[in-house]
Amino acid sequence: MRFPIILASAAAFSLAACSNGPTDSAGNGQSASQPQLRISDKALEDQVMAALEDAPRHGLTKDLFLNAGLPTDRGQRREALLAIAHDYASALAMGRVDPARVRDVYTVPRPKVDVAAGLVQALQNKHYRDWVNSLAPQTAEYRALSNAFVKLVQRSPDLPDGGIPSGKTILRGASDPRIPAIAANLKELGYLPAELASGTRYTPAIAQAVARFQADSGQKPDGVLGAATLEALNSSPRDRARGLAVAMERLRWLDRSPPATRIDVNTGGSFLDYYRDGRHVDRRKVINGEPGWETPQLGAPIFQLVANPTWTVPDSIAAQELAGKSGAWLASNDFSRKNGKWVQGSGPKNSLGIVKFDMKDDEAIYLHDTPAKPLFALDDRHRSHGCVRVENAIQFAHMLARADGIDDEFSKAMASGKETFVDLNRDIPVRLLYHTAWLGDDGRIHFAQDVYGWDNDVAAALGYAKVSRPGARQKAADVGP
Repeated sequence: MRFPIILASAAAFSLAACSNGPTDSAGNGQSASQPQLRISDKALEDQVMAALEDAPRHGLTKDLFLNAGLPTDRGQRREALLAIAHDYASALAMGRVDPARVRDVYTVPRPKVDVAAGLVQALQNKHYRDWVNSLAPQTAEYRALSNAFVKLVQRSPDLPDGGIPSGKTILRGASDPRIPAIAANLKELGYLPAELASGTRYTPAIAQAVARFQADSGQKPDGVLGAATLEALNSSPRDRARGLAVAMERLRWLDRSPPATRIDVNTGGSFLDYYRDGRHVDRRKVINGEPGWETPQLGAPIFQLVANPTWTVPDSIAAQELAGKSGAWLASNDFSRKNGKWVQGSGPKNSLGIVKFDMKDDEAIYLHDTPAKPLFALDDRHRSHGCVRVENAIQFAHMLARADGIDDEFSKAMASGKETFVDLNRDIPVRLLYHTAWLGDDGRIHFAQDVYGWDNDVAAALGYAKVSRPGARQKAADVGP
């Protein structure tokens, strides 16, 4: 059964809207214009408690909403149940956490749902449980994350909880006393058949399982058991479940009907997806902000392509990256001072490459090309100063230009060798998202390390423990944005 999602109205939720009695002259109770909820205390409690049984499907727990339990006083108990019913519905419709409260910048469009209006109808018709579950994202990705979370929680008593000692890298064919623990972990995670998980030799079968695990964990799938792979394998079931719960929460933050033509950039996994007319048409690698220069979570459109861009260096980057450069280096890379700013001229050495995707946002963040092409071969592509560098950016720009009917104009601009601005006929919405667990196009759940440490605040608000962040990471090797 499908239930309508009601867009937010000006009316705010009030417990009085779900009371049994009429409003008096002081404004207490039910107003004449508000729908009455006529339902017994038992029917109300049965519906709410039954719905909360589904909370683990969403990476949540009943305790988040029940807190210390329900009051014994009848009136207070009813009001508490109504508040819980509203809070739980809001959590599934829009997220338990307000992303703007855990991050300084969050401008990605969010769902607008009038939970109060739908709540009265759902409770009155005794379909609250089905209605509230319909408020969560109804996508294949959300279902996959939910199924993986439930399966992991159900199997967690049987899953290894760390215990693989650190040590030297293990290569194919080597023997190592850690292999049984590694094989047991891979077996329980579903990467290795049980009959192949024996002995202390690092066999080809185990190496293949390791490579699949590495691919799902955002690592190079080379089958080499190095420190990063051992650390990921040592991740406890609680850690993996926590990551899935955070991922579901971030999906609940998102508009359920995003623009059919858009670009979604996952700065956790460092890749972008391009959708046109509701169809996924392209995925490619990106390089985005390193820790300390994190790419913010933004919703903003691309409105023009810039062929052969110049780059006016922000003062913060100039102070940190250009201050120690020699005059000869600055000259050879075409940097000069203009109006008190460092400006880099157009050309193959320009830090923006030879195409820029201008966006309308207050953070001066945009997509662009780069001369530092080897960085796209890295597993960890958090190497920029906040902007997003696109793999094969010229090809991607032509793809957008053709779809917009301006490819001839853009091609002429590129051939000019001069900075030229080419307006799009239609803006292309872009969402910069930070997701550390997602459904891959191979149908498997993929994980990335929480390099920004942003999972912690979300996880804490969902009732999960904070975990330590990865150690110091390599800084960007170039001065680009």
